[in-house]
Amino acid sequence: QVQFVESGGGLVQPGGSLRLSCVASGFTFSRYAMSWYRRPPGKERELVAEISSSGFTTTYADSVKGRFTISRDNAKSTVYLQMNSLKPEDMAVYYCNARPQRPVWGQGTQVTVSS
Repeated sequence: QVQFVESGGGLVQPGGSLRLSCVASGFTFSRYAMSWYRRPPGKERELVAEISSSGFTTTYADSVKGRFTISRDNAKSTVYLQMNSLKPEDMAVYYCNARPQRPVWGQGTQVTVSS
């Protein structure tokens, strides 16, 4: 069955960096675009970044543009999110999913930005 396993979150000071990873299984990873989402405390889940199946095309939410970079390794069925210049408002649980979105979510990985 489809499964997403996110990792790499943690506590970081404002201005710091983290690299998130998501290993996907249960479908042909290389054929699907992938997305990162986040759910800030008390808010709805929001789209952060997307990457095409080939990795050649990426899009970002305005709030993270220029600071976050999405990438993928199709040989490892893994999508990454490099997050630089982190701000307190980036604090959230981060999730990945395929596009079209699958009705299955991983446990997410918590990112806490605090001094």
